[in-house]
Amino acid sequence: MNWAQQFNTFCFLDNHQYHIKPHTQECLLAAEPKGKFLMADGISRLQDYITEKKDRWLFGHLNYDLKNDLEGLSSRHNDAIQFPEIFFFEPSVVISLNENGIRIQADNPWKMFNDINGIVHPDIIKGQSDNILIKNRLQKEEYLSIISKLKQHILRGDCYEINFCQEFFSESVDIDPLTAYKRLNNISPNPFSALYKLQDKWLICASPERFLKKEGSKILSQPIKGTSKRVPGNNINDEKSKEELLHSNKDRSENVMVVDLVRNDLSKVCEEGTVKVDELFGIYSFPQVHQMISTISGKLKKGISFPEIIRATFPMGSMTGAPKKRVMELIEQYEKTKRGIFSGAVGYISPDGDFDFNVVIRSIMYNSSAGYLSFQTGSAITFYSDPEKEWEECLLKAEAMKKVFEQ
Repeated sequence: MNWAQQFNTFCFLDNHQYHIKPHTQECLLAAEPKGKFLMADGISRLQDYITEKKDRWLFGHLNYDLKNDLEGLSSRHNDAIQFPEIFFFEPSVVISLNENGIRIQADNPWKMFNDINGIVHPDIIKGQSDNILIKNRLQKEEYLSIISKLKQHILRGDCYEINFCQEFFSESVDIDPLTAYKRLNNISPNPFSALYKLQDKWLICASPERFLKKEGSKILSQPIKGTSKRVPGNNINDEKSKEELLHSNKDRSENVMVVDLVRNDLSKVCEEGTVKVDELFGIYSFPQVHQMISTISGKLKKGISFPEIIRATFPMGSMTGAPKKRVMELIEQYEKTKRGIFSGAVGYISPDGDFDFNVVIRSIMYNSSAGYLSFQTGSAITFYSDPEKEWEECLLKAEAMKKVFEQ
């Protein structure tokens, strides 16, 4: 990563040895684009770019606000980070790392190997990422009022569940993104982590959630809905927290709603009768929280393209709610900031046409030119939601990001 910072664009993906099944890559670094695709070319032409780059690696992201083009929606809020709606690049360098070794794919791999070995490993840079004042975009009273209004929308039948998010931010800051990434992943190593640089825009990501994975003709999604706090140093209470999550009627209802939504999304691109729930209400433990994760899979129809899959499934149901289009309208109405790359997806398309993308949550976004730092957290709102508890869940999810700047 120290070596990669010389490039204007790179993408580092780290599984942190979680091996959540199905597991393909442990650690990948892609750098130095020799070809790229931007949203200005139109999502319908994305497949042309993928076809042109057949048998090559592609890395990049899908921005949440791509939903405006997919669903005919609009956004009026400010986006101070400014990741483009879609960006993919063909890297000149791909480095893969697993338990057995390291592989460098480049024109001159031995030179790069020697260059990387020649990098002096700096200590964590002091001063740049310390004691930054993080502000809430929403104060607690306004947040509680909004949740009450959303519950009224649910009562009227406008929606069943809505994922409502709030922003934490800081202005006029100067951080070292690599230091922030190291700190975040020391605090909260997660299986879909990423450090992603696109010129002056940075994503510092510690995501526990997979959006979509394709392997051959099989596609699967692993949405998260349901969170409880870890209790470090107290195994009995920690296990109790896990058991309470497993048996929580509220969390189960949230989870099954998003499972049904994902089943519906996948049925648009999968062969009839092949969409199934491989695991329902699985409980997985991460450093900060326990999470309820379900797995849904299906067999893709022949000839289905990547843009068609994205049109059917994006944005992911775990970050919207149901029904998807109506809740995205409500999200726009009540949230105060554009989500941008937050609740979008970062990942790769492999040379054989398979792909794997995360859900961008538990992430810090940073625009170094603007000196603007942002992270967002949210929770699923149902009619039975307690606004105070939803507020507390947002703060719980924000803890790891805040700690990065408190050391």
